[in-house]
Amino acid sequence: QGDPDMSELEWPVSKVRKTFIEFFQSKDEKGGADGGHTFWASNSVVPYDDPTLLFTNAGMNQFKPIFMGTVDPKSPLAPLKRACNSQKCIRAGGKHNDLDDVGKDVYHHTFFEMLGNWSFATYFKKEATAWAWELLTNVYGLEPDRLYATYCEGDLHKGGTVPPDDETRELWLQYLPPERVLKGNMKDNFWEMGDTGPCGPCTELHFDRIGGRNAAHLVNQDDPDVLEVWNLVFIQFNREDSGRLKELPAQHVDTGMGFERLVSVLQNKRSNYDTDVFMPIFAAIQQRLNIPPYTGKLGQEDEGLKDTAYRVIADHARTLSFAIADGAIPSNEGRGYVLRRILRRAVRYGQQMLDAPPGFFADIIPTVVERFKDIFPELAEKEKMIIEVIREEENSFQKMLASGIKYFNEIADDMKKNKKQTVSGSSAFFLYDTMGFPIDLTQIMAEEKGFSVDVKGFEEEMQAQKMRSKEAATMKKGGGGQALVLGVDETAFLSSSGIAVTDDKEKYTWNQELDAKVLSLFTSDGFVQSAEGPISVGVIVDRTSFYAEAGGQVADTGSLRLADGKEAVVEDVQAYAGYILHRVQLGEGQKLSVQNKITCSVDYERRSKIAPNHSFTHILNFALRKVLGGDVDQKGSLCDDNKLRFDFTAKGALTPQQLSEVEAICRQKVDEELEVSAKVVPLEKAMSIKALRAVFGEQYPDPVRVLAVGGDIDAMVKTPEDEKWFAGSIELCGGTHLTNTRQAESFVLVQEEAVAKGIRRITAVTKDLAKQAIVKGEDLQNRVAAAGNGQSLDDMGVTLNNLRQELDAAVISYPLKSQLRTELEAKSKAYLAQKKKLAASMINKQIDMAMAELEKVGDGKFAILRVEGGGDAKQLKSIMQALSKASPSKALMLIAEEEGKASVLAQVPQELSNVLKANEWLSETLAVGGGRGGGKADSAQGQVDAVKLEEVRKKAEEVAGAKLK
Repeated sequence: QGDPDMSELEWPVSKVRKTFIEFFQSKDEKGGADGGHTFWASNSVVPYDDPTLLFTNAGMNQFKPIFMGTVDPKSPLAPLKRACNSQKCIRAGGKHNDLDDVGKDVYHHTFFEMLGNWSFATYFKKEATAWAWELLTNVYGLEPDRLYATYCEGDLHKGGTVPPDDETRELWLQYLPPERVLKGNMKDNFWEMGDTGPCGPCTELHFDRIGGRNAAHLVNQDDPDVLEVWNLVFIQFNREDSGRLKELPAQHVDTGMGFERLVSVLQNKRSNYDTDVFMPIFAAIQQRLNIPPYTGKLGQEDEGLKDTAYRVIADHARTLSFAIADGAIPSNEGRGYVLRRILRRAVRYGQQMLDAPPGFFADIIPTVVERFKDIFPELAEKEKMIIEVIREEENSFQKMLASGIKYFNEIADDMKKNKKQTVSGSSAFFLYDTMGFPIDLTQIMAEEKGFSVDVKGFEEEMQAQKMRSKEAATMKKGGGGQALVLGVDETAFLSSSGIAVTDDKEKYTWNQELDAKVLSLFTSDGFVQSAEGPISVGVIVDRTSFYAEAGGQVADTGSLRLADGKEAVVEDVQAYAGYILHRVQLGEGQKLSVQNKITCSVDYERRSKIAPNHSFTHILNFALRKVLGGDVDQKGSLCDDNKLRFDFTAKGALTPQQLSEVEAICRQKVDEELEVSAKVVPLEKAMSIKALRAVFGEQYPDPVRVLAVGGDIDAMVKTPEDEKWFAGSIELCGGTHLTNTRQAESFVLVQEEAVAKGIRRITAVTKDLAKQAIVKGEDLQNRVAAAGNGQSLDDMGVTLNNLRQELDAAVISYPLKSQLRTELEAKSKAYLAQKKKLAASMINKQIDMAMAELEKVGDGKFAILRVEGGGDAKQLKSIMQALSKASPSKALMLIAEEEGKASVLAQVPQELSNVLKANEWLSETLAVGGGRGGGKADSAQGQVDAVKLEEVRKKAEEVAGAKLK
C-alpha cells in the first residue's frame, strides 16, 4: 500500500506545494504585469484575532477583515490585491468538524494544508476558472477527461433568493463537455464559513482516480475514487446574524485545494495516507511499537482496526503538533477541550488496537517535526514544548483511562444483572464526552461483551450538547445588551459616502479638549441624521482624542460636550476598519446631529490609572523572560484602571522565589525612573531589532509603533543586533503609556494562577492600589510575627485562625502572602503541638485520678466514675482504654462534664455482655435525663444535659447493680 522510501517520486510533497505557489506568483489579470499573487505566509491554526473560530479551518480566515470590509487601513492586509499560500487548517470542533471520520476512510483529516489563491476585488470568475484549469492540466499534467466541474443551482426553484450560477457553467463549457459540468445543490455549492460571515456560490473540480468512464453520477457521493480536489468560492454575500444574505460591497475570489488529496492524485495513490505526507509517520509508529507495517485496509477488512489506528495516530500527531506549536494547549474548554479529545482518541486507538505502551504518542512527534519543519519552522522551534505537553497529557489520561474502563465494566455488570443488551446513548456519550472514548471504541468494548450501543441515542445527546454550546456562544456574543457594531455593510456605507476614517493621532496627547465634527450617527436601527435622548448612539467624528479598545487596553471613557454646552457620557470606544465609534449615552432632551461641532473630553484621571498598568505589562513581560528564560510567550493581557493582567506560557506554577524576583525587577524599574518612549517606524526595521518582543499570531500595521522602556529607539533601529537592547523592554504597541516609570509610583504582584495547562496568569497593581497593598502587607507581616506572643493557648488559636482568613482575602504582594502563609503554618503547627502536649498531660492526670477511684471499688463487677476536668469523647476513650487495661473484667461507665453537657461512655467486657450490654445500659441510663446515645454490646457512647448528672449516675448504678448481682 505504500513505501516509506519515496525518494523517486515525480511529485514529492515539497514540489507539489512549491509549484502551486510559484504558478500564482506569476499570475494576475494583466498577464503578470501587475506583480502576480503575493505569497502570504500561513496564519496560525489558532485564530487569536477571530473569536468566532475554534481553529483556522480554511485559507480565507486570515483575510476575513478584507472580505468583511473591516480591515484597518494601517494593516499590512489593506494593500493586498491578490494572494496565495498553503494554509495550516484544523477541522475538529464547531461547524466544520471531521474528527469522528478520521481513520475510517482514506481522505478525512483533522489537520490538513489548504492550497489557496485569493482575489480582493481584482479578478473574478473568468480568471479563477481559467487558471485552475491551466494549473491542473498543463502544469500538474492531470488528464482533462478525468475532471468534472460543479456549479451552484441556486434555490429560486425552492422559493429562495439565490439565482443559479450560469456564468460559471458557461465558463467551464469552454473546457469540458456538458455531461461533465454538473448542477450542485446549495449544500455542496454554496460556501459559508460559519453561521455568519462572508459566503457565496462555489464551483468544485472533481477528479476520477480510475478514468476511462463517465463518473458524473459519483460526484459528491463520498466515493473514494471520485473526489473533490479544488473548491473555487466566489464571495458575493455576507450572512448576517438574522440569517439574511446581503451583497458584499466588492466581489472576491477564495479558492481552496486540499493539499493531501492533490498529492495523492499526483502520486497516483488511492489514499491520501499512502503518500509521502503520511508514510514516514507510519514508519515511525511501526518502529516505535515494533508491530507489522501499515497495509491500508478499511472497514471489515481491517481486522482489529489496526490500520484505522495507524491513520488516527498519524493524523492526530500532526494536528496536535501544529496546534501546540501555534499556542493552543489541551484543557477543559474551547479549543483546548477539542485538542484533549484528539489526543485521547489517538492514545485510545494506539493502546486498544496496537497494544501500544503508555507514553508512546509523544515519541511520534519528532518525525512529524522533521517532516514539516522546512515549510513550517515553528515546529522545530517549539518541538521540546510540544513533546512535554503531550507527554504530560498522556500521563494524566492514563488515570482517566482506568476510570473509563472501570465505568464501562460497571455498566456491563449492571446490564447483565438487569438482562439488558444495549448500552444507552447517555452512557456512551458520557464515555465520549468525559472519558475521551470515541463512540466506535465504545462499540468495540460493547461487542466484546456481547452488547450493542444505542448510537441514535448517542447522536441525540451529541446534538443536545451542540445546541447548549450554540446557546452559550450566543449569550456570550450578545453580552447581555444591544451592541452597536459596524459590520461590512456599515463600513462600506461610510466609505462610499465619502466619510474619511477617523484621525485618532491625538489619543497620544494628554490633558486636552479636542474640537471635532460629527460625521455620522449610528443606532440599533442603522445610520441616522440626528438622535435625541434618552438613547445610546454610536458617534463617528472627524478626529478624536479617545483611545479605542485594542491590544488588551480598555477603551477611554469621558464625555462629548455638545453645542449647547451640555455633556453626553462616552461609555465605550471601538475601532472598525479605521472608523472610531464612540458609544454615547444621550440623556433626556439631549440632541445630536450630523455636522454638529462637539468637544472631546477624555477622562484623563481614569487614563492615568490605566497607563501605568499597560506600561508595566510590558515591564512584567520583560521581568518574566529574565527570571524564567526566553521561552515565555505572551498569551493575552488586560489593562484597566484597577489592575493589569498578563497571561503567559509556563511549564508550571512559579515558585515564591521566582515571583519575588519578578516583583523586585518591576519595582526596580519604578525606582530607576526610566523614560518610556514611543516611535513609529517601518515594520521591517522594527522587526529587525533583535531584542524586540512581538506577540505570536498578532497582525501589525506598517509602519508600526515601537515602545521602549529605558532605551533609544533611533539607536535601536540603527544597531538592531546590539545585545545591550536586551537590558530593557522593547515591544510593538499602540497603547497609551507613561512617559517615565516613576509615574507608576509602585508595583505589587497580587496573584499568580493557572488559566489552562501550560498557561499561567499574573495580576498586579500600580499607583495607589499598589501602595495600599504594601501598607496592608507590612501590617499583616508585623501581626503574623507577633501572633501568639504572650497569649494563652486558647487566645493563640483564635488569633491564628483570624489571621489565616484575613490573609487569604487580603490584596497584598503574592510572594509576601506565600511567605506569611508559611510562617502561619509553622506557628499553627507549634500551637497544635502545645495543645496536644497539654491535652496529653491533662489526660494522664485524669487517668491517675480515675485509677484511684477505681481502686476504691474493689472487687465489684462494675464502676461508674466521674472524670474530673471534663473532656470530649476522644479523651474519654483514652481514659477508658487505660482503665479497662487495669480492670479488664469490670463493666465501666465514664461521665465527663463540659460546657453544660455531659459525655457518657460505657464499656462491658465480653464475659459480662450476656447479662449486661453496653448499648442497653447506656440507653436506660440516659433516658432519665432525656439524653441520647448508641453503640454495640461491648461499647456505647452518648450525651445528656449536665443538670441531670446525679439522676443519670444513680440510674446507671441501679441498672448495672440489678443485672450484675
